[in-house]
Amino acid sequence: MKRVPRELIEFIDHYGTFYVIGHKEPDGDCVGSQLALASFLRRQGKDVTVCSSGPFTRAEIFSFEHRFTSVVPDELASERAAAFILDCSSLQRIGSVAQTLPNVPLAFIDHHASGEAAGEVVYIDDKAPAVTLLVLALIEALGQKPTKEEAELLFFGLCTDTGFFRHLDETSEETFAAASRLVAAGANPKRCFALMNGGKSLISRRLMGEILTRTEPHYDGRLLVSYCNLEDQQRFGLASRDSDMLYQLLLGVAGCDAAMIIRQESETDCTVGLRAHDRVDVGSIAAQFGGGGHRLAAGLSIRGRIEDVRERLISAFEPFFPGE
Repeated sequence: MKRVPRELIEFIDHYGTFYVIGHKEPDGDCVGSQLALASFLRRQGKDVTVCSSGPFTRAEIFSFEHRFTSVVPDELASERAAAFILDCSSLQRIGSVAQTLPNVPLAFIDHHASGEAAGEVVYIDDKAPAVTLLVLALIEALGQKPTKEEAELLFFGLCTDTGFFRHLDETSEETFAAASRLVAAGANPKRCFALMNGGKSLISRRLMGEILTRTEPHYDGRLLVSYCNLEDQQRFGLASRDSDMLYQLLLGVAGCDAAMIIRQESETDCTVGLRAHDRVDVGSIAAQFGGGGHRLAAGLSIRGRIEDVRERLISAFEPFFPGE
């Protein structure tokens, strides 16, 4: 991983109040990195507010929602205030929080190649599998170790973004070494796995069955596509969504190189999740529609209804499946 910029350490030293902000529709890496960094900054004597536009739709992060505010309090604004933007490289990705964020210096910490970070300090490493590892690197660069709670949060973020390490390969020695240090600091792998995968409702399994049943193959089965509509949302509820397991099942189908799930979030807007094996760069596809992410895992928001946007999205995969 890239070394922590000296400017980032000076950024922490210079300011006394921090807003720690993540992207809208947060995931475990975003939540874990925000809360761990906030805890560390407070240990340095800083005033910290942790902000998120939400929504907290992923079951594994429900229990953390109460620790975030969606509005930056006016009374915190001062000449000694600054903001950390985590797990994204653009203010457009932080959602409604941007409307109440005062004009303060920004430091971006991200592991996505997409985005146009413009801040006083930019620490981006697209080779890092999770932002939580960059936060760990920052803590260690200051000659300190994470507390037990910080270690658990950082390990949780690492595990959610790596699919509990199943997305890592033979080049991941540094990542496993960092994971070992987090376990030594008190992170519990068994408890983390239970948080990510346990406690699911029966109705969530039924929703997954519905989505699997309506899955359609494209490009001779190389791309599998399904959807979740507004009726599903009303029938099963947001708490029943379970993307990670769903993508695992689809990508486990013989001959499948990529999977796409389209969700109708409102009458006028959809979100789209993209996952792939090595052959397809879904990050580049998401970028075509204003989204972002990694080469093998990405997402986007798009105006329209499922039936209107589906063919446009499917067509974007054509360069990866010529003649199929």
